[in-house]
Amino acid sequence: MTTASEYHRIYRIFSRFRSEQAEPKGELEHTNVFTLLVAVVLSAQATDAGVNRATRKLFEIADSPEKMLRLGEEGLAGYIKSIGLYRTKARNVMKLSQILQDDFGGAVPASRSALQSLPGVGRKTANVVLNMWFGHPAQAVDTHIFRVGNRTGLAPGKTVGEVEQAIENNVPVEFQKHAHHWLILHGRYVCKARKPSCGSCIIADLCTFTEKVTA
Repeated sequence: MTTASEYHRIYRIFSRFRSEQAEPKGELEHTNVFTLLVAVVLSAQATDAGVNRATRKLFEIADSPEKMLRLGEEGLAGYIKSIGLYRTKARNVMKLSQILQDDFGGAVPASRSALQSLPGVGRKTANVVLNMWFGHPAQAVDTHIFRVGNRTGLAPGKTVGEVEQAIENNVPVEFQKHAHHWLILHGRYVCKARKPSCGSCIIADLCTFTEKVTA
């Protein structure tokens, strides 16, 4: 259970995140919910920048399940071959496109269970889509959020599921919608894995990390 002092600390942390960037955005480029879903599927074990380079031209010609199916698996592979595991990902994108076309009328569902029924879509991917497109306060925990949650004491946990639950339990409701974006951006650019930029961190005085890097 979160104590009053801990709640106050967490509230101050997210207030600073909000003051610095009121409407944080994900960095995967997309034009609609389908292209967002595909981009997130492709981003597994890949960087957002690498996915964006591969999908800019792809999404110009395949921005719906129907158009993706028309492109075909080999055609898709040609666009995404710079991305790791591109063969498996191309196969999954074609399968999910077929399911969306056959079972959902070509629309991406706004349901976590329905999203997770699609090939290549796990809980994290579903949560990204639910949050970024549908505005749900879903927490998509990646390696950055896992690290930040534990380092700062905001959302400690030994597993991704525990960290996700801790964010939901500990972060005040008014910050839930953007919590995962604030945390992922903080982890990507400030609270980095090997050498965190503690000297320029806006929450350094509120962070429980005991090995702060000030240089």
